[in-house]
Amino acid sequence: MATIRQEADACTLLDSDHKAVKKMFKAYEELVGSKARGVDQKKLDLAHQICHELTVHATIEEEIFYPALRAALKDTDLLAEAEVEHASAKDLIAQIGSMEQADEMFDAKVKVLGEYIDHHVKEERNEMFPKARAARELDLVAMREELMARKEALMGVEVA
Repeated sequence: MATIRQEADACTLLDSDHKAVKKMFKAYEELVGSKARGVDQKKLDLAHQICHELTVHATIEEEIFYPALRAALKDTDLLAEAEVEHASAKDLIAQIGSMEQADEMFDAKVKVLGEYIDHHVKEERNEMFPKARAARELDLVAMREELMARKEALMGVEVA
């Protein structure tokens, strides 16, 4: 029996962002235990990269994905919850972004941000994405293109 591969859609794009950031959080955790020379600067740089990726991701969700879902779904409790989670994450991102050295508090903030993101990703993956894919009025394949274009603009990447 052949498996039919689902066409890449908005949820696929958002989930690939989730996976990329998860890898960065894991890399950060590995640096936390390191005593190597220059590790503090590596942690600082990686944490700022994580924050930038998350900021861009949250922006495309808030500008494109969530409003489309809000219009298509009857039950929008999940969206309200996601927006509150984004606000909490943005607060931590701002705190991390304003710190100039990777110390104990810096590590703790990055760890908690990772935990917030893990929780948020699970809810999107297990609850929001299935509802989005079930909503017939959403063209998630076309939305993927819109999300990608906006993401590239925010990242400063030229569209090929």
